[in-house]
Amino acid sequence: MHESTGITNMKNRILIVEDEEGIREMLGYTLSREGFNFDEADNVDSASTLLESTLPDLILLDWMLPGMSGLDYARRLRKSPETRHIPIIMLTAKTDETDKVKGLDYGADDYITKPFSTRELVSRIKAVLRRSQSVSDKGTIEIEGLSLDPETYRVSAHGQSIEISPTEFRLLHFFISHPERVYTRAQLLDQVWGQNVYVEERTVDVHIRRLRKTLQPYGFDKYIQTVRSVGYRFSTVH
Repeated sequence: MHESTGITNMKNRILIVEDEEGIREMLGYTLSREGFNFDEADNVDSASTLLESTLPDLILLDWMLPGMSGLDYARRLRKSPETRHIPIIMLTAKTDETDKVKGLDYGADDYITKPFSTRELVSRIKAVLRRSQSVSDKGTIEIEGLSLDPETYRVSAHGQSIEISPTEFRLLHFFISHPERVYTRAQLLDQVWGQNVYVEERTVDVHIRRLRKTLQPYGFDKYIQTVRSVGYRFSTVH
């Protein structure tokens, strides 16, 4: 257990939340071999205690946990200002596409289906970390009252803070940085998720839907426009 007077950020640290000891041991060994630091928890309560002292760079979160499920915990993490920026990879035995989309809807940045190879796991982790660190640091961007701060991953509408996941932040950041131009789903995957991508084009639709839902109370959802048979664009012209 960590002892700390405050929350610290440690580079290359991953939190494993998995109730099966054998899988935790395998994950820990793999992460150590790849040069990552890690903490581990077998349930949500233990994970929450660890997060009070140390914020990881990424969370490996099992879908099926005792007590609160990993799915519900991902949603809780996304609602907290302290943890909503942390990328989450969901570990799941569920292979149905509907379940995978549900995981993304609840805030996961990626998912990996059990059983999986350690090589695939490491590739996924590195890809998600690259994506989370790829947002430009040119400073705050503001369009018609919608403001994004790339350094803190904070979004506000007319001064009012908006809760948003890291993936939706990167998607919105890309749109605002490239207004009026139409992008296909494949182009958005390359630009926002990265060329070494492990998610399907439908994932773009899922996150577009979530982003619009997030922006809707503030009237900015209409800025993200669907261009039929092509893709999407960000436009202030309605």
